[in-house]
Formats: sequence, C-alpha cells, structure tokens
Amino acid sequence: MERLDVLHPSINDYLLKVIPDRDAVLTEMEAYAWENRFPIVGPLVGRVLHQLVLLTNPTRIFEMGSGFGYSAYWMAKALRQPEAGIICTDGSQENADRAAGYLARGGVADRIDYRVGNALKIIDDTDGEFDIIYNDIDKDGYPEAFGKAIPRLRSGGLFITDNMLWQGRVVTYDTDGDVQGLDEEEEWRHKTTVGVKELTRLLYSSPDVFTTIIPLRDGVSVAVKR
Repeated sequence: MERLDVLHPSINDYLLKVIPDRDAVLTEMEAYAWENRFPIVGPLVGRVLHQLVLLTNPTRIFEMGSGFGYSAYWMAKALRQPEAGIICTDGSQENADRAAGYLARGGVADRIDYRVGNALKIIDDTDGEFDIIYNDIDKDGYPEAFGKAIPRLRSGGLFITDNMLWQGRVVTYDTDGDVQGLDEEEEWRHKTTVGVKELTRLLYSSPDVFTTIIPLRDGVSVAVKR
C-alpha cells in the first residue's frame, strides 16, 4: 500500500527550517517523540493550534487524546484569560505522568486538568460547553467523537482533528473492498481509515459546522460551529 506525503518533503523541510526555535521543553518533547516513535502533531501543526487559541481567546478547551501533553502545551501557552484551562484526556497513566513533568517545567501545569480514561466517556461526565475541542483519539472512534463534541461546543467554537489525511490512506486504501479474512494489521488499517473518512463526510455534510482540512503534516481539520 502506497504511503503519500501530505507535503512534498522539501517543502516540509523548508517550513521546519524557517519557523523559530521552540523552547527547551518543547524541544525535549520533540526529541522524546522522535526517539520513541511516539506520534505528536509536531511544531508546524503545534503553531496552528497555538494561533487558533490566540484568535479565539477560549476559556475552556477539551482535548480528546492528549498523549504526553505536546499539543496541550502549545495551546496552554496561548491562553490569555486568567481562568482559562484545558481538560486533557488519555488512557495511559504513564503518559499523564510524563505530561505532568513537561507541563510543570513549562509553567502551564496550573492550566491543565489531566484525566486518565476514555475521552468519549470523560466528556459525557463533564458539564458545560467548550470553546475548543481537539480530537486525536483512536481513528476508528472519530465518528463517535464528532457526535460527542459538536453538541458540547458553543456557537463559534472549534472542533479540531488531527490525522485527517491519515498518511494518504484516505486516497490509497480501498475501504470499499472485502473485509472478510483480513489479518490484524489490515483490519486496523481498514477500521481506522473508515473512521477518518466517515468523520470527513460528517464534517462536510453537517449543517452545524463549517469545515476546512489543512494539508499540513498529516492533515488537520478545523470546523467552526455555526
């Protein structure tokens, strides 16, 4: 199965060269992700998240799938309201513990409420509206994330999702093919690609949001609730 680069590698390298250096904590987080093959949005999308927070000046952000806090760190650094904060979620206590160290050293730990568990359940158990919901859970859960998130956004709020081009699988992987007899890896590819494509359909067909997919890194969608 062919894997497609969302950006030409030379363009990607150019963009990474022209952006400013990150602070020491972000640099350490990026090094850890590289060494441990841990997926993060990276600095190009990190800057988009930071900018969207600056533009919308939110007070409540909910993050579905936080890993060790990389994307939350970018967003937290842009918060301006004294009461503003981010609810982070992840199924791994190890990730939560690692995030706590980075966020504390970066001076944003007081902005973060990190909850270990299933993001789709945690948002159900959390009251109130949100200004931004950022989605980076397992891809087969993307359609359910849409159903959970959109009713919880304020009008004008943002639903942001990573991996919306899914390493090119959205165009190279045949989700209409026969799913019988797939091995474990192929079954994973199938259900994750189906999840991404179904969320794409929902985002562009729903009258409740206006959506753009930005072809940066692995594709990031930004949907504004009407």
